[in-house]
Amino acid sequence: MKYKKLGDSELIVSQICMGCMGFGDSKEGHHSWTLNEEESHKIIKSALEIGINFFDTAIAYQNGSSERYLGSAIKKYAKREDVIIATKFLPRTSEDIANKITGQQHIKDMVNKSLKNLDTDYIDLYIYHMWDFNTPLYDIMDGLNQMVLEGKIKYIGISNCYAWQIAKANALAEKEGFSKFVSIQGHYNLIFREEEREMIPFCKDENISITPYSPLAGGRLSKPVGEVSKRLLEDQYAKSKYDLTKEQDNIIIERVLELAVKKNVSMTEISLAWLLSKGAIPVMGVTKLSHLEGIINANNIQLTNEEISYLEEPYIPHKLVGVLAENRG
Repeated sequence: MKYKKLGDSELIVSQICMGCMGFGDSKEGHHSWTLNEEESHKIIKSALEIGINFFDTAIAYQNGSSERYLGSAIKKYAKREDVIIATKFLPRTSEDIANKITGQQHIKDMVNKSLKNLDTDYIDLYIYHMWDFNTPLYDIMDGLNQMVLEGKIKYIGISNCYAWQIAKANALAEKEGFSKFVSIQGHYNLIFREEEREMIPFCKDENISITPYSPLAGGRLSKPVGEVSKRLLEDQYAKSKYDLTKEQDNIIIERVLELAVKKNVSMTEISLAWLLSKGAIPVMGVTKLSHLEGIINANNIQLTNEEISYLEEPYIPHKLVGVLAENRG
C-alpha cells in the first residue's frame, strides 16, 4: 500500500480509503445489502492487514451502526493511533431548528454521538456531509473549530458541495482563525467528471485533497456492460445519476474492460488507477474480501497518457442529480 499526506493536514493516509457505507445493521438503514458486524469485522481486519489505514463512515449510515461496527473492529484489531477515521455529520433537522438548537450545539451533539458510536476519544477527519442552507456558515465553522480546540476532532473536511461553497467557508475560517477544510469528498469517477470543471482545479491550487466517493459508479465501472448485481438492481439513486447517459457511459465502460483485458487486470483496478492518476484518494466501498485485491493491485498500475486519453475521450457532460441538484443556493 502507498501513502500520502491529506491536504494541508499532518494525516498520512493510504492512497485508497475504505468506505464503510456497506457495513451496518440493514434493519437500521435503507439498504438490504449491508453486512452484519461479524462480516464487517472480517473485511476491516483484512483491510488493516494489507495496509489500509484510512476508513470513512458517517453517522447517517445505518443509523450509526456503521460507525459502531468500524469502532469495535478497530478496537479489536488495531492501535487507535495507527488508524485514520473519517466520519460525517448531517445538517440540523427542522425539529432542531424549531427547538432553537444552534449550529454550534448541533455539531457538538453530533460529534459526541459519533465518538460514542466509534468508541474513541477523537475523530481524525470530521466531514460536513452536505451544505446546510438553514444554518449560518459562521455557526458551522465556529462549531467545528470549537471541537478541534477541545481535541475531539483533528481536521475537518466537506462533502457534496460546490467550489464556491468551500472557497467561501475557508475564506471565513482564515479571517476568523478557524480550522479550514483540508479535503473534499465529491462524486467523481470515469463516467461522472463534472468535478473537473471548477472543484478539482480549485482544490489543486489550494492543496485540498480530493477524496471521491462512488469511484466505480455504483459498480458500473467494475463489470462488463449488461452484467448486473443486487446492488445495481436496487440502487435507485445511482440509476438516477447514470441512466440518462447510459449509452455514452457504456462506451467508456467497454474501454475500461478492453484495457483491463490488455493488461490482464480487473476493471476495478483500471478504474481506481485512473483516479489515482488524477491525484485523488478514492473512497472505495467494500462488501466482499475479493474487493480488497482490486484496491491493493490498483496501487501498482501506471496508466500512460495515451491510455488515460483513450478512457476519457467518449465522455459527455452529465446532469447534476441528488444533493447538488437540489441545493444550488
